[in-house]
Amino acid sequence: MAPVTILLLSTLLLLAVLVNAADLYKALELDRSASEKDIRAAYKRLSRKYHPDKNKEKGAEDKFVEIAQAYEVLSDSTKRQIYDRHGEEGLKAHEGGGQHHANPFDMFQNFFGGGHPGQQTRRGPTSVSEMEVSLADMYTGSSIDFMVKKKILCDHCRGSGAASSDDIHTCTGCGGSGVKIVRQQIFPGMFSQAQTTCNECGGRGQIIKHVCPHCGGHKVVDHTQHYTLEIPRGMPEGQEVVFEGEADESPDWEAGDIVLRVKSRKEKGSFRRKEHGLYWRESIGIDEALLGFEKNLTHLDGHLVNLKRKGVTQPGFVQTISGEGMPIYESTGYGDLYVEYNVVLPQRLSPETRRKLAEVFHGHAGHAKDEL
Repeated sequence: MAPVTILLLSTLLLLAVLVNAADLYKALELDRSASEKDIRAAYKRLSRKYHPDKNKEKGAEDKFVEIAQAYEVLSDSTKRQIYDRHGEEGLKAHEGGGQHHANPFDMFQNFFGGGHPGQQTRRGPTSVSEMEVSLADMYTGSSIDFMVKKKILCDHCRGSGAASSDDIHTCTGCGGSGVKIVRQQIFPGMFSQAQTTCNECGGRGQIIKHVCPHCGGHKVVDHTQHYTLEIPRGMPEGQEVVFEGEADESPDWEAGDIVLRVKSRKEKGSFRRKEHGLYWRESIGIDEALLGFEKNLTHLDGHLVNLKRKGVTQPGFVQTISGEGMPIYESTGYGDLYVEYNVVLPQRLSPETRRKLAEVFHGHAGHAKDEL
């Protein structure tokens, strides 16, 4: 066989393996360069989303199983390496001619340290904070990236706090129960029994011989996570956006939520908002207040709004411009724009200007003196 033909067949075989290898990554919505943290985060998000106890849509259970099988392979460094190089056929050969997948529900339970979403499990604290965004973002809709510092389970020990599984031993003081029975004499021949927390293991039922070198036995490590906040057009002030299960992790609880309370940032000299209405304060000169004017106002998204007045405009007058307010949330309509006019008087008048004003208002020149 010619060398060119061999090279071509080798290339096609490699491409076939790579296409095959992309399937499990696709199930977790990842690419092949994903890190261990990316894989873990993807399983955490998708398994909760498609769990049959929570998602009743057709096909959710099949998707849940697919996600579990993908995570089972990609979270194991050895299996992942074999899969990347040789695809599913390589995994089957590695496992003796067939693939034996773990129960996806047991995997979910072990991952979250609790039962199914419908069961009562201990949940960690929820993190609630306020986020200020520009009013323009709430007008047009936007995506805002932000970072959150939090605690996550140590990748090395998976939250056990031990250097390896061989370093975890059942406490001999309490037999793994976490409590001891203390017998005390009250009177001669009379004794009482009391249950206390085991002083040897601190109530954990286990003793760790060598702590994890990555987390120092704390079971969790500091981590900075990237998130994206999606702001829809016309988002109401103070609306809460929930990132489910993204708060601090711990082996002792299921992670709570991160809750962002979104509101617009107050900026001097800018638009103000009240529900669907927008408010703007426009300053005009005395000549414009008396004679009328026409000018343009640049809106939050950059389009121009024509401001036009004929005749006299009183200080404090509010002009209503229909349909130029905030977008109405989850609708195609808009509120109104309210423009309040502030008349700015000159600090000084020239003698000539004073004389002309006197002729207009009083019919004579009067005393044209400079103001002090």
